Amino acid sequence: MTTLTTNPPHSGNWFLRAEGWLDERGKGAWIAAMVLGFIFFWPVGLALLAYMIWSKRMFKGSCSHHRRAHHAHAAFKSSGNTAFDAYKSETLRRLEEEQDAFEAFLNRLREAKDKAEFDQFMDDRARKARETADTAEA
Repeated sequence: MTTLTTNPPHSGNWFLRAEGWLDERGKGAWIAAMVLGFIFFWPVGLALLAYMIWSKRMFKGSCSHHRRAHHAHAAFKSSGNTAFDAYKSETLRRLEEEQDAFEAFLNRLREAKDKAEFDQFMDDRARKARETADTAEA
């Protein structure tokens, strides 16, 4: 009689399971594992330190940063539901159009303000020129 057991992915790879476990607990868990590695058997601590530096876990704010970045990137991929994907793309298109219209409105406001300021400058300049000409004649 044979029994069939299903193992989760990477169940045979203890290194991947340990890495995932430490990533879930953050940078402190990695540092604690490295310190314990140095205490019990220094080559293990040295290997963990080298791995942390090589994988940039030592210098990032959080080990879970990589997972969050991956999930944010995955949010823009297709969900597999065509109705939702069509709705999402239509909404994004509409928002882009609204953003373009708003930016055009702001540009018109800036141009109108610039024109008003320039016209005022030219009027002041012409007024000063007239006043100077009037005082020179008198």
